[in-house]
Amino acid sequence: MADRVALQHLVNAYCHAIDRRNYALLRTLYHPGASDDHRPYFQGSAEDYINWLPSMLDNWQATSHAISNCLFIVDGDEAEGEILTRAWHRSKDGKQDVIGYGRYADRYQKRDGIWRFAHRSLVLDYADTHAVNLAEGSAEVADNAGQAGSGDPVYTALALFAKDRTARNDTSGKKVK
Repeated sequence: MADRVALQHLVNAYCHAIDRRNYALLRTLYHPGASDDHRPYFQGSAEDYINWLPSMLDNWQATSHAISNCLFIVDGDEAEGEILTRAWHRSKDGKQDVIGYGRYADRYQKRDGIWRFAHRSLVLDYADTHAVNLAEGSAEVADNAGQAGSGDPVYTALALFAKDRTARNDTSGKKVK
């Protein structure tokens, strides 16, 4: 059971790192030599993927990645997982949203007692683009609206999260309009 809890934490931390643009945290989630397949967008080493991400994420004002229905199969220090995902992306100009649904086909390894990604592969099941219709009271106009980087309200509300991000020397990120 402890292995499954650790794997669940790993896939949750991935979503957090992507949406908060915490690339230092993201680097700690992959083992050295790991690979990532986010076709049609990227395919290669995990290190190259992490280096590529800012150029892709800078095209979006904000993102939100969520996971559900995590099914893990553990065999000693190796594991596999099928993870359902939903991703929302707001265009830089704030006029369009892209929403995608898919699954991650993950391979994990536990080395020195720590589970990390050995390979992550995206299976894209559905994507849709639509115009944004902002209404009064929407999250986008709230003073506590989420942000892509270190200015996100979670770092003010949760001191341990702020301390962890600072400890990783990752203060990247931009304020969402």
